[in-house]
Amino acid sequence: MDPARAADSRVVSGPLRWLWFGIGWIAVAVGFVGVVVPGLPTTGFMVFAAWCFSKSSPRFERWLLELRGVGPLIRDYRAGLGMPRRAKVSAIVMIIAAVSISAVLIDRPWLRLTVVAAGIVGVYVVGIRVPTAPASRGGE
Repeated sequence: MDPARAADSRVVSGPLRWLWFGIGWIAVAVGFVGVVVPGLPTTGFMVFAAWCFSKSSPRFERWLLELRGVGPLIRDYRAGLGMPRRAKVSAIVMIIAAVSISAVLIDRPWLRLTVVAAGIVGVYVVGIRVPTAPASRGGE
């Protein structure tokens, strides 16, 4: 394990460990659903699941980090390398499409506003807060 992450990867004990473990598996389940459902992000949920497992189960954290497809993305994110540009653009387009469709179909103004606000936060996080991976690492 990376020494720079040592403070972040301490396994907690007691009921809190089982809470993080359960939340981690929920995130994995939602992430796997995101593989087949357009507009539902996979990597974000898997990054969150890996963080939950870092608090509860090093074995399942390792499993996620070695998982083909998302493992390298989780490792890159943890290393501060962010997302490839193509993945960022795709994620932002999917967020905008999902929020637009939802906003048209939702008939309650407060719920429509909530969905649009969540979409704005999502676009901000992916577009600005998450670093863009250098082109030499496949970012273009």
